[in-house]
Amino acid sequence: MADTHTTEPPTRLLDLAAGAVEYRLEERGPRTVLMLHGGHMRAGIALGEDVFADAGCTVLAVSRPGYGRTPVTTGTTPDGFADVLAGLCAELGTGSLAAVVGQSAGGPTALALAARHPDLVERLILQSAVGLPPWPDRRTRLAAAAAFHPRTEAATWALVRTLARRAPGLALRLLLPDLTSRPTGEVLSGLGDADRNVLLGLFGRMRSGSGFRNDVRVMAAPDGARRAAAAEVRRPTLVIASRDDGSVPYSHALSLAEAIPDARLVTSGASSHMIWLGDGYRDVAAAITAFLAEA
Repeated sequence: MADTHTTEPPTRLLDLAAGAVEYRLEERGPRTVLMLHGGHMRAGIALGEDVFADAGCTVLAVSRPGYGRTPVTTGTTPDGFADVLAGLCAELGTGSLAAVVGQSAGGPTALALAARHPDLVERLILQSAVGLPPWPDRRTRLAAAAAFHPRTEAATWALVRTLARRAPGLALRLLLPDLTSRPTGEVLSGLGDADRNVLLGLFGRMRSGSGFRNDVRVMAAPDGARRAAAAEVRRPTLVIASRDDGSVPYSHALSLAEAIPDARLVTSGASSHMIWLGDGYRDVAAAITAFLAEA
């Protein structure tokens, strides 16, 4: 099951030459995993981190440009923010990353970091990640321009929080269609109470800032830089995705698995974009654990 917390763990803000970066560092063992979460997320929200904590890894989570306390001007693009992250690791004394994990819209930055800084990154893990095709589709771009504009996103998420608190069933029925290609009722019936609470908890804490607008701007156009970065990756890569992802189509995972040399594709049995939910995540977590243990 995915990990979430009712209260956010503390984060820090570090001023680098390229701008400020918000991060959370949970120290455990000597190996560090860098988490790059997707849209509407930030460093203080944990998702899918338990598998790395269970492996004894230190977790470094950051807020991407425009999310949390990281200004949209820090790095701004996947390539630019990848270089910022290399500087962050140097400041923190992190000489190598056991893995960089790119979730959803965090995927392109993880890809860029592995390609641009191979001496820093040992492995690349892409989860429900935006790949090489333009993203998102036109309908989502239009909706994002209205609902998640920096001037409107606070009201949008306040409404979502109210709905999640007062009418949780309705909230899930309204929000799940954007995450799955299956009928909503079918997906809901397959989620236990714990997974429903995880989803509601996430929806209740998400914010877009200026980050999602920036994501859409950067990723909506055909991106030769992402394709070039994929071809340059020389680190072991695990691509994980569901065929029923309604947010980032499965074709994105296929594009990454084909473009990154020797990448391995793991097809999750999850019923939506949220591969961290449901019984099938046990198999995904086992694949990640084995991947981390490889020499």
